[in-house]
Amino acid sequence: MNNAVAGFSKLSKKEKINWIAETYFSNPEEALTIIRNYWNSDEKLQQLHDEFIENTITNLYIPLGISPNFLINGKYKTIPMAIEESSVVAAASKAAKYWSTRGGFKTTVIDTEKIGQVHFTFNGDAEKLHVFFDQIKPKFFSETQSITKNMEQRGGGILDIKLKDKRSLLENYYQLHATFETKDSMGANFINSCLEQFATTLKDEFQKSDLFSDDNALQVIMSILSNYVPNCLVRAEVSCPVEELAEKHISEPQLFAERFVQAVQIAEAEPFRAVTHNKGIMNGVDAVILATGNDFRAVEAGVHAYASKNGQYASLSHAKIENGIFTFWLEIPLALGTVGGLTSLHPLVKLSLEILEKPSASELMEIVAAAGLAQNFAALRSLTTTGIQEGHMKMHLNNIINQFEATEEERHLIKAHFKKTTVSHSAVVEFIENLRK
Repeated sequence: MNNAVAGFSKLSKKEKINWIAETYFSNPEEALTIIRNYWNSDEKLQQLHDEFIENTITNLYIPLGISPNFLINGKYKTIPMAIEESSVVAAASKAAKYWSTRGGFKTTVIDTEKIGQVHFTFNGDAEKLHVFFDQIKPKFFSETQSITKNMEQRGGGILDIKLKDKRSLLENYYQLHATFETKDSMGANFINSCLEQFATTLKDEFQKSDLFSDDNALQVIMSILSNYVPNCLVRAEVSCPVEELAEKHISEPQLFAERFVQAVQIAEAEPFRAVTHNKGIMNGVDAVILATGNDFRAVEAGVHAYASKNGQYASLSHAKIENGIFTFWLEIPLALGTVGGLTSLHPLVKLSLEILEKPSASELMEIVAAAGLAQNFAALRSLTTTGIQEGHMKMHLNNIINQFEATEEERHLIKAHFKKTTVSHSAVVEFIENLRK
């Protein structure tokens, strides 16, 4: 294809997939069959999915798994996890069961403050701008009352608005820095609506003010929420006496605890290790966020910014041994919602929230943090004992078997062979080829 396509968004769904099939595939009918195979047979349900985004042609399935036995603040939870990576659900489940007999996960929501900003430039007297801001600050609240009324009835709303001088970063750059409480909604639309009204109020009042002679001295650049929410924090922790860490693969609990702490310290000090370490945490975090219809891209961006808050990218989790007690914990920023967005539209999201017993946004923060900590513990336990590949490759075995479309008899023989043999892609391929000879 060498030319742009005109009017694609105005084509019907059928016309779009026909164009895709005919433009990019040597066998258009085969491509059309694959696309249609992933449509839901319930036309109304498929239409719902079609309308989530633009130019929908089909559905991309991601497995929705279940991780049971999470004891969180004394109550058992079964956690839904949507993820395509093998071994994540198994690892989280194993860690959950392990800690369920050692006191479980202790979680605490530290704060739920969210942030939005109006970015603008001002070419004039900074002191006059601060005087002007103090004069008009009440108007930011009064002129957003129609937007904030319902949120305030639920206990949320605008917490504060500050004028920030950012000229040390960029010439003439200032911000209106606003903080919000959005209760059980993630609050993006609410925050952005408030910010756009702030911008309108700022411009209108500037035009009316007799403090300034140049009406063009202030220019609003943009108004947008921030996905960096360092004051929307949750903590998850596990702890027990060192000797209680003993299990099948931990015959020397003191040695295991020391190695575990050292492994975390390496991730605290070494960014190359920290990235992979935190990716493991996000395996658990993202899986629950996806299953509950939340925005995992926003969470990822905010979490990784938080990991860099001290000037170097570092581990999100921490561990220590103190007075014979092993403690492992993390603190992460999570701006989540359990009302609005997909939570009331997507049937499987609603199902997932039912499984979690309809949590509030704060409760969901605690559940997600516990899943992230469990996943991190499982990975570090493997790394400091048997190695990460043993368990991962055994879980990956199914993917390799499916790739080669093994028969039931072949599947049985392959699994039996690799119960006592190290799994690698090349070893499985060689075994299958020998079977078929």
